Amino acid sequence: MLKKLRWRFIAAAMSAYTAVVVLLVGGMNLWNYHINTLRQDEALLRLCEREVQFPHQGEREQGEREQHFPMPGPFGGDSPEFRYTLRFFSVRCDETGAATDTDREFIASVTRETAAQWGETVAKSGKDSGYFNGYRYLKQEVEGGSIVLFLNSEQNIQAMQTLLLVSVVVAAAASVAVFVLVLLFSRRAIAPYVRNIETQKRFITDASHELKTPMTAISACADILKEDVPGNEWVETIQSECARMTRLVNDLVKLSRLDEERPFPEPVDFSLSDAVWEIAEPVQATALAKGKTYSQSIGDGLSFHGDRAAIQQMVSILLDNAVKYSDEGGAIRLSAQRVNGRIQIEVFNTCDTAAMGDVDRLFDRFYRPDTSRSVQTGGTGVGLSIAKATAEACGGSIKARMEKGGITFTVRI
Repeated sequence: MLKKLRWRFIAAAMSAYTAVVVLLVGGMNLWNYHINTLRQDEALLRLCEREVQFPHQGEREQGEREQHFPMPGPFGGDSPEFRYTLRFFSVRCDETGAATDTDREFIASVTRETAAQWGETVAKSGKDSGYFNGYRYLKQEVEGGSIVLFLNSEQNIQAMQTLLLVSVVVAAAASVAVFVLVLLFSRRAIAPYVRNIETQKRFITDASHELKTPMTAISACADILKEDVPGNEWVETIQSECARMTRLVNDLVKLSRLDEERPFPEPVDFSLSDAVWEIAEPVQATALAKGKTYSQSIGDGLSFHGDRAAIQQMVSILLDNAVKYSDEGGAIRLSAQRVNGRIQIEVFNTCDTAAMGDVDRLFDRFYRPDTSRSVQTGGTGVGLSIAKATAEACGGSIKARMEKGGITFTVRI
């Protein structure tokens, strides 16, 4: 239990840290992508205005066009060198999307045929902007067709990829470092809880030893009184309550031991099929004697590596619970099979589902959905808690679910 608690603390701490890191790294890279894309789109808009106002004229009358680079805002002013920092080309397309002209004045690595092919692809794609082969493009509708501008973005893309890679590597390295630190300090973090658990265990153990002596004396005295005064109802009440108190003390001691790091002796391989058969056989006779129907399905060849007595006690608790709390003339079903590589034990009994209360609390110690009936059946209120602790100590789990007309307890180990 303490080991599980420690790892749950580590998992919670790392989950919180990972969520924060993912938000920071993701937010930082998304913001960087947004800013870079916004700047490129702004540049493309200005270049598109230039292309519309001063269309490409081949080799003639380039003077005024070459001088016009209106780039306000964060992309610079009228620096004569600014135009040489941008590598771009444009493609004019007709209404059908076919390229009619290309302007490669500020690009050298793209041929006329390639530029025309890229322009036609973008013009027919239906998108107005995006990335294409390391270029950021913008399509602008004009009279008679459209203009597609391509701005070389290789450096921007590389910078964004570098930031992403560096931030991920740094976050991963920081996560490993934080995990090591949390692992080292986790024992100290749960130390107060461990001390409380140890104090509780010592109290239960000491109290059980202190209670056993007077309970034994009371039981012995009650037996003597019964011989002297046979049939006395007060003596019988003393005996029944003394027996119930003894069972309660023993159950609390079992729960305390199940909370230890190694609650069982050295585990061994045993036939789980035979172990369940041994427990189910007397329960079947008890159920039939009380006028209830009983059926079972136990798979052959089921084996388990663990503590045989603990598994039998867990199955016995579930079957006894089904016999005690099933309704008059009800049905009880037991199933033990291998499902997806794990052993699954199910115990079903019919009952009044409206009186079952909160199903999630059935495994809480001393929880009783129907107090009066629980007292009549002689239960101590910790049986299902022992079953849950046993299942978890075996590396498994136990759950209860309400069904039409009954309840099913499912154990997976």
